[in-house]
This record gives sequence, structure tokens and C-alpha cells, in this order.
Amino acid sequence: MNIFFNSNNMEFHLQNDKISYIIKVLGTGDLGHLYFGKRLNHRENFSNMLQIFEHQVPYTPEQIDGVSGFALDTLKQEFPAFGTGDYREPAYVILQENGSRVTDYKFSKYEIFNRKPSLKGLPQTYVENDDEAKTLQITLKDKHLNSEIILSYTIYKNYPIITRNSNIINNGSSPLTLERFLSFNMDIPQKNYEFMHLSGAWARERHVVTTPINQNRISIDSKRGASSSNNNPFIALKEIGADEFKGEYIGVNLVYSGNFLAQVEKDHYDNIRINMGINPFNFSWILEKDETFEAPEVVMCYSDSGLNALSQNYHKFYQNNLIRGEWKHKARPILINNWEATYFDFDEDKIVQIAIKAKELGVELFVLDDGWFGTRNGDTSGLGDWWSNLSKLPSGVEGLSKKIDEMGMKFGLWFEPEMVNPDTDLYRQHPEWALSIPNRKPTLSRNQLTLDLGRAEVRDYLYEKLSKILRESKISYIKWDMNRNMTDVWSGVLEGKRQGETAHRYILGVYDLMERLTTEFPHILFESCAGGGNRFDAGMLYYMPQIWTSDDTDAVERLKIQYGTSIIYPISSMGAHVSAVPNHQTGRITSIDTRANVAFFGAFGYELDLNHITDDEANSVKRQIEFFKENRELLQFGTFHRIESPFENGFQNVSWIMVNKDQSEAILGVYRIHSIPNPGFDKAFAAGLNPDFKYKIEHEDILGEIFYGDELMYSGIKFRKIGIDTHDSKNLENLGDYSSKIIKITKI
Repeated sequence: MNIFFNSNNMEFHLQNDKISYIIKVLGTGDLGHLYFGKRLNHRENFSNMLQIFEHQVPYTPEQIDGVSGFALDTLKQEFPAFGTGDYREPAYVILQENGSRVTDYKFSKYEIFNRKPSLKGLPQTYVENDDEAKTLQITLKDKHLNSEIILSYTIYKNYPIITRNSNIINNGSSPLTLERFLSFNMDIPQKNYEFMHLSGAWARERHVVTTPINQNRISIDSKRGASSSNNNPFIALKEIGADEFKGEYIGVNLVYSGNFLAQVEKDHYDNIRINMGINPFNFSWILEKDETFEAPEVVMCYSDSGLNALSQNYHKFYQNNLIRGEWKHKARPILINNWEATYFDFDEDKIVQIAIKAKELGVELFVLDDGWFGTRNGDTSGLGDWWSNLSKLPSGVEGLSKKIDEMGMKFGLWFEPEMVNPDTDLYRQHPEWALSIPNRKPTLSRNQLTLDLGRAEVRDYLYEKLSKILRESKISYIKWDMNRNMTDVWSGVLEGKRQGETAHRYILGVYDLMERLTTEFPHILFESCAGGGNRFDAGMLYYMPQIWTSDDTDAVERLKIQYGTSIIYPISSMGAHVSAVPNHQTGRITSIDTRANVAFFGAFGYELDLNHITDDEANSVKRQIEFFKENRELLQFGTFHRIESPFENGFQNVSWIMVNKDQSEAILGVYRIHSIPNPGFDKAFAAGLNPDFKYKIEHEDILGEIFYGDELMYSGIKFRKIGIDTHDSKNLENLGDYSSKIIKITKI
């Protein structure tokens, strides 16, 4: 790992044993991008990589007098400006007092140092030791404005990853208004790439979508006040023909939980511009003298050996260098959540009875969901009044938590601190604390409004109420929910010209409140939730090591949701539960074994009333819990390989595998969506094993028992043929729709 500076040619080369990133200071003082990809040997001159026309470029302003062909509109740049001859999308736009948006930030200085600098008030990746990373900081200066932009690049010893962010300082006497200030930009040369992103909606989050890149601009974004279930703040450039196991990918992920923009633009010479950051839509930020604005961090990852390799590096990096605290590498407890069992209709006795049954079956943590506070008997009241509803819980959450703890189970609690119902004491006392526009009727969603967490007094109120409950109860887990997107984006503490700051200040307020609570209660396992997966992003993982993946708990739909989520985020971060059937989101009926076989690959738990299942199902639950406890470390912290995709081949079969570090154990999940009449012999393929190890498989549906790793990966695992002439009740299950197998593979 090193950062070289070629002083004669003004070139910077960030390099480790996996990747290289090369930047050049151009003759104009602008920063040019030369290369990002597989590791290159260092040399003293990379100028041959600079693409400059040897003739005048038609209809393009030239940047250096007398140098024909030197035009910003055709050059690959690092942080392009607006209005100086580059007609592509800029990284920043700054409005000045005279109404101009044209700036002239040029190279001023640089610094190279060991470590990774911290960001103020934002989630971020980090290193435990300074020798794990090196950072290059380049300062650009606009002398007329007396303002500086600082671009940070950090390269890591053990990952094909570079993290980037930008910040701007106003040292001048006049205010500057940021209308657009993205976290990063990178221009790369022509190549046959496709655009990949994760799209969807509530209950079908993070589906994998691939789009051709033509001479146009492709963008995804969120304007909802959250990173959103519609588009995740991640994109990748995918080499045409690349797949899970081969080909080149460049991934870019924003460590942020609010409105974002990510886009790719191919110009008229087929160069590709990638940029990402806070969404400029409805955004502005006034920067007074001596003030600084810092943009969120971007994590760039490179793979030349397929999508699995890209994902595995994101997983390890986020587990080691983003997630913090006691639960960073700690196996998650098996939980049961009462929501789908009771919704709002519960009392203390009903909750205790569910907990007793769960304890008998081996569950370790009981989670009390929505409905325990204020006058909360439905979704029309209560949010904001954070004290126990004694008509439901005579001993309060405090007493109930102690009862559950005395039973030998841990206790967890749901809350939704960012929202308020109009029918609450809080709203009647402080209507101004909700985001709303004067003299206009506010927009309700789920009968609630959004509290203005940009206001310090709102954060202080929430901190006081929530921390009191946490101090006085026996709580080891919190589910932090957020069930509506942002509307009426106006804050009563900001003057009119600053209302464009509201959405970002809200997110900074959320981060501040989360930081205060997670710091005071480090033993508590916090899980983020936002109407399911509406805010599943790297920003949340900095504060909370796991996230509720989706409100859709249907096993079949979860194959798509968990597959897509695993493109970036670790398996240990994905809340995954077995729920009742018919499923409450799709109406689909699947076996309790298939529901568990999908949920095993995540933070495992249950979301149903265990008192209302059959004896056979109870026995299955007991076996599932025993299996998960035996294999918990492997299932949550192994190396995950996707094999068969639910987004290809008509969603017929899906498979994936988790392999431990020394390749001595693996668990393969195989899922068939639709049964086939008179099927041939089925096969499944492993991945990630040592080809020279001998492995044992004990499974009654598999032909054979002892195999070399290469046979399991390249020839496949052959299943016994089950036909209509040999069926019995067990075989009927194997023949039916939504069947699945979990196969344990162990080195001899």
C-alpha cells in the first residue's frame, strides 16, 4: 500500500496489491483522472494515459491559449466545475452574490499521510490502526472567491477499495450558496459497461436491475428524505458478459441515509462520467465566512473476478471498518417479534404466553413491537408520547422486561422516535416541532408527521424520553423504525433562504440522536428499520449493525430481496424472520422449513405466535433453532457466494452458499420455485470450497457421501430422482412448489 507522487509530471498514484488509482494535475490546474482498476506497476510518468486531441475539437472551448485540443469537455476529470466549457454534469455548482455560478478552483497543494481522517457528524468508515490506510488530500482553490475544496482519497492495505469525500471552506468575506456539492466524480474511458443498480418498492426492495449505457445520462435518486426502498445509494459499472464469477465491476456506494443522486453519463466520445452525493433537488446550503461543508463519504470497490468478489470485499470492509461497537463481530441472538402475531391487540398476559412458548422452543430474545406506549391502540395516536401504556402493561415496559429477563430470555423493544401523531400530548404541546409549512395543511402519511430532528430541542426531548426507558428497563435490543417518507420540508428554525438545508439537517439530526443513544447504551443491539427496507444503507450500519431487510417476510420474495441486498451489505446485517402463512404480504403458503431455510442466511428470528402452530411445526422450529445455534458463526460471518440468481432464467431456481474462513465447513441453500412434472435429475453446485479438500455430506436426497471440493463445485451435487411412481408424503413436499434444501458440507 502506497501513494506515490511524480513531482516532474504532477501525478499521484494510489496503489496496493490489488488496485491502482492515478490522478494528474493538468496544465490548467484542473485534476485529471488517468486510471482506476487492477494494480499497475508504478513508474515515473503516466502521461501517455492522458487523452488529448491533436486538433481543435469542434464546438468545444479550449482551456489553454495556443494548445489545440486541450478541452475540459473531452478530458477525464476528478471534480469538474460548471460553466467553463465542460458541458457534462458537474460535481458542484456554487451561486455567488453577483448571481454567477462560474468558479475557478485549481490545484493548490496536497498532503499524504498514514491513517484515515474522520468526518464530523457523518457516518464513515474507519481504521483501527494508522498503518491500515493511507490518505491523499488535494486542495483546490478559487483565488477570486478565497475558497478551497478539499478532496480526500483513502486507500486500504487489505481491500480493493478507495473511499472518497469532498468538503468546501469559505475563507472569503461573501457568503457562497451551494446548489450542488457531490461527494465524488470519476471520469473513465470508453469501455463496454452496463449500469447496474438496486431498485424496487416497499415489500420488494433491492431487486437487481441492469441497463445498457448509451450516449445519454442514467440516474437513480431519492427525494423522499430517506435513501429509500425505490433506489439504493449504490451503483456499479458491469463489464458486458461479466457475472457472479468472472468479469470486471466497479461499485460505488454512498455512506448516507437521506436524499441522494447517483448517475452515469456517456459523452459524445464514449467516455463515462460517474458521480454521486447528496441530491441537488430541493437542496441548497449557505456557507458563510470561515464555514465548512462536508459531503458524505463514497466507498468505491473494484473487482476483475466477478460480482461475488466485489460483494465479499464490501462485506468484509463493512464488517471490519464501518460497523462499530460490541456487536461488530458478535453473533446475533435468535429472536421472536410479536408484530404479526398480535399487531396492536395485546396485553401483558398474551405477551408473556408467547414468550413462554418461545423460550420452550429455544428462542433467546423476545421483542415487543408497536403498541406499548401512550394511547397507542392503532396507528392514529401515540407516536411521540414515549411512556408505557399501563392499561395494556400494568407493570409497564420496565416490569415486563424484568419478567421476560427472569424467564431466561433477553428483552427487546420497538420504537419510532422520528415521527409524531397529531393525536398526542407531544403534538398538542409542540405542533411547531413537526415538519410543516405555515398556513398550509400538512400531509399525513400513516396518520403521522415527521419531527424536525434538525432542531436541537426535539433531539433533546427524544433522548431524554428514550434513555429513561432504556435505563429503567432490562433491554438488550432496540428496533428503531421510521414509517413514512418526508413531505412538507420546511423548518421553523431556518430563515426562508435556508430552507434548502432542511432535509440534510434532518439527517444530521438523526445521526446525532443515534450517536448519543448508541454511545450511552453500547451493550444494546440496535436494529434499524424504515417501513421495512426503506433506509437500508451504509450510513445506518455505522450506528446499527443490522437492519430489517423488508416488511415482506414471504420466503419466495425474500430470495430476491436478500439476494439483491447481499450485493453490498453483509449477511449478518440482514434481519430475516420466519413468519406465519398464508403470508401477510403476499398470501402465499410455503412450508415452515422453506421459510427457515431462507431466513437462516441473515439475523435469524421468528415473527408469529408460536402458540398457534401445530405440533409438527413446533418440532420443526425446535430443530431449526438447534441447527442455527450450531452453525450461527458460519451463517452470519462466513464468506457468502451467490450461485443461481432469482433475476435470471425465469426465477426457477436459486442457490447460494456460506463458507467458513478455512474452507472446512459450508452451508448450501438450494431453492426451487416451481415444480416440474416428470423432472430429470437435479443438480446443485457449490462455490468457495477448496478443490483439493475431501468433504462429507450427510443428506438423504443426495447421491453419494464423500466428495472432493472440485467435484462439488464443477461437476455438481446430484440429487435422487423423485418421480410420481415413488411418491410419499415427504416426496410430495420435494416435488411441490417452493421446496428447498439446506446442505451442510464438512471437510473430512
